Amino acid sequence: MDTKKNSGGSEGAGVSSDDYHPTPAQDVGAHASARRRGSRHTAVERMMSETTLHLPRKSLTQHKLGDLRASSIAEGCSVEIHTPGSASSNLDGSSAYALFHEEDTCPVDPLSWAAYSPVSNDSVPLTPGLISGATGSPGRRLSREEMEKSKLQGLLPPGHRPIPTLGALGRQPTYAVYDEVEQDLDFPRIKLAGPNGEEVGPTDLEESAGILLEALVLRMDYMARSCQPFCFTTAHALTGDPSKSPLPAEANGRGRLRSSTSTRSASPPPAAPVPPKFENVVVPNVDHSAKFGRPVMKDGVVYMQDPETEKDTVWLNQPLWSDFIDDFNVLLALSVHGPVKSFAFRRLSYLGLRFEMHTLLNEGREVAAGKKCPHRDFYNVRKVDTHVHAASWMNHKHLLRFMKKKARTEDATLVCQDPGSSPMSLGDVFESLNLTPHHLSVDMLDVHADRNTFHRFDKFNLKYNPFGQSRLREIFLKSDNYVQGKFFAHLLREVIDDLEESKYQMAEPRLSIYGRSRSEWNKLSSWAVTNDMCSSNVRWLIQVPRLYNVYKAKGQVQNFQGVLDNIFLPLFEATLEPSKHPDLFRFLTEVAGFDSVDDESKPETAYLTKDTPTPENWNSDMNPPYAYYLYYMYANITALNNLRKSLGYNTFSLRPHCGEAGPVHHLAAAFLLADNISHGLLLRKVPALQYLYYLAQIGVAMSPLSNNSLFLDYHRSPLPEFRARGLQISLSTDDPLMFHFTKEPLIEEYSIAAQVWKLGSADMAELARNSVLMSDFPHAVKQHWLGRYYDKEGVEGNDIRCTNLPDIRVAYRHETLLEELDALRGGMEDVDAYVTPKNKFSKTSVSKEGS
Repeated sequence: MDTKKNSGGSEGAGVSSDDYHPTPAQDVGAHASARRRGSRHTAVERMMSETTLHLPRKSLTQHKLGDLRASSIAEGCSVEIHTPGSASSNLDGSSAYALFHEEDTCPVDPLSWAAYSPVSNDSVPLTPGLISGATGSPGRRLSREEMEKSKLQGLLPPGHRPIPTLGALGRQPTYAVYDEVEQDLDFPRIKLAGPNGEEVGPTDLEESAGILLEALVLRMDYMARSCQPFCFTTAHALTGDPSKSPLPAEANGRGRLRSSTSTRSASPPPAAPVPPKFENVVVPNVDHSAKFGRPVMKDGVVYMQDPETEKDTVWLNQPLWSDFIDDFNVLLALSVHGPVKSFAFRRLSYLGLRFEMHTLLNEGREVAAGKKCPHRDFYNVRKVDTHVHAASWMNHKHLLRFMKKKARTEDATLVCQDPGSSPMSLGDVFESLNLTPHHLSVDMLDVHADRNTFHRFDKFNLKYNPFGQSRLREIFLKSDNYVQGKFFAHLLREVIDDLEESKYQMAEPRLSIYGRSRSEWNKLSSWAVTNDMCSSNVRWLIQVPRLYNVYKAKGQVQNFQGVLDNIFLPLFEATLEPSKHPDLFRFLTEVAGFDSVDDESKPETAYLTKDTPTPENWNSDMNPPYAYYLYYMYANITALNNLRKSLGYNTFSLRPHCGEAGPVHHLAAAFLLADNISHGLLLRKVPALQYLYYLAQIGVAMSPLSNNSLFLDYHRSPLPEFRARGLQISLSTDDPLMFHFTKEPLIEEYSIAAQVWKLGSADMAELARNSVLMSDFPHAVKQHWLGRYYDKEGVEGNDIRCTNLPDIRVAYRHETLLEELDALRGGMEDVDAYVTPKNKFSKTSVSKEGS
């Protein structure tokens, strides 16, 4: 259906209407607009068991769900209902208006719809092997040989660097949209279509489909290179044939290609794995450098060099800087391309409206399914805090109580020493600050964010100093200090104990590595192992602050490559020679990935080109741009992951802060390089990138309470719109010390969101399940939390006994995503195949599971 921009503004869409006036077409869309789109036979037009609303070609975004006027339906349109069990019926305009109006007197009760016929008399359900088009007559079941012959091949459009994909991108789907489990799941399905069954305007689809598919293929390449997961539903849609995919059968438990038959069984999920312990990690006494060589940093990226010949002997699949700049520019051009912006905006508006209609028709069924599930409810489904900083993991009352306790019980403990003076005890420190433990309060502690921190990241960072004193932060909230981080470890252990007691709450806290010295890794790992910072409820992430300019000004590094040396070379050394770095080797088994943190709103003066100085030559006092940081982190993580994977060790993901503030092109860099992101607020301003994040199902960990104090008022948060449209959203706390009041900050986030946005039980369960899927907990752990087959697509991967998430919601999300992907394929006629260069993926994989 041809949908248009809301002329009345953007309140419903979450984006300013001024952003969507088409701009002059750019070169990025030239090759796509040159194609002629013939007749389309997409899965969208052949849905089974759907509610089809035939409307005139006018904007759906001009109507809210409850404002579908009879006049707009009476213009030659009809409503065709395909609900479970009754033959389809055509209603006149007044009946249709009554059906879809929100008034309490609406005569149709979705819950009263019992057994109906799943499809109309003249509709054909889509089944595996059923393909219409050039390879066979409509409705005829094709043989396996005919299906193989139907796959299209071609060449990359002229003027474009060859981009590897997973096969031909044809307008005819070579896979079944709904698996057998979803076909058997009866609930009203919704499809909005124009008079001819077309869902989008032909011009925009013609100009946009190829560009969007190209962007998805680019991300697939970058994820495969770095051993990071890629959404298998999207990969399967792009490929049309899983056998051609370079991706393995598993991607850290985040997606496995479906089997042709259902594998869900009545067996219970696997038992919980043995809780991890650093002392149980076996450190191998081997030296892999004899086989792989020694690591050297060259142009900001680690290579393996033979110590005898001094030649690079092992290339670890890192992308070239010039290739990244080309691909990055494609994303930048796409994000401002007029037809793509219009197309993406209309599709996102459609997805949001469609979810409202799904909720109207199926909310009762989802609630009933949840009530039938024994034992499970919101409180005892697993939920992961996917974005939280270890230094602010506790609430302010917890920190105050801990400091008062230590001031009473360890007042004689020596905790700091100024240069040229004698060490000071904790009691001396409090006395020097005129602080008496008995009189301390949370108001005096002054760590909670207030209205003065809004758009003032500098003031927010000062809130990390208890009582406004950086010395107390050094004593209590640092792992590298005079007492070797003893107080910080005790404080975190109390938080971890609370999580273990709750049983169903998990977290992925961030610890800092700054890149000022190579000894940072040994100090952090020794602190973690010595204090037993290991738990089945916790996986650690390493955050790298973007503070090169500060280190350069202090003379701690000479150039940007010095920062990269200090961050990554110790990891290669511990991987190649574990026995020389036993604590670091053990600690890395509990590290999930890397984060890039700092104030994104800082101005960036450098423009990235192929001639941008390499890290070795970046010796100015100016801080590199965000994308520069992200690329070199990604390139070195790629090298490290390929090395560790070949040795059977766990690998790491890149999960940066992105889209909280600042330029929107940060989101383009993260789309190519990151597994998932934190915040993502600026996606509301870039519909093209938001649509790509949806198609690729990139996880976005959102923290509305944090944003409310820093950058965006709570009622303006785009989270409910993102969730309705189908983006993979999870709730996280960010900094409980600054933003939360209760002992369970993650539950506080859920409870406030549920009250403000009126979330139901299925909505809460969906957010909780998303948080587990986005997390980097091991595959066996996720099987215990979500069900044995959680890594399969669609309903087949949902076990309501573990997730409390109704199959209807999972089926709706899966089918809608597949229809969007197939609509893009349907917009391309005589598709140019994207030829995979020889051995392009010979060294890559997306599996993150080690031995």
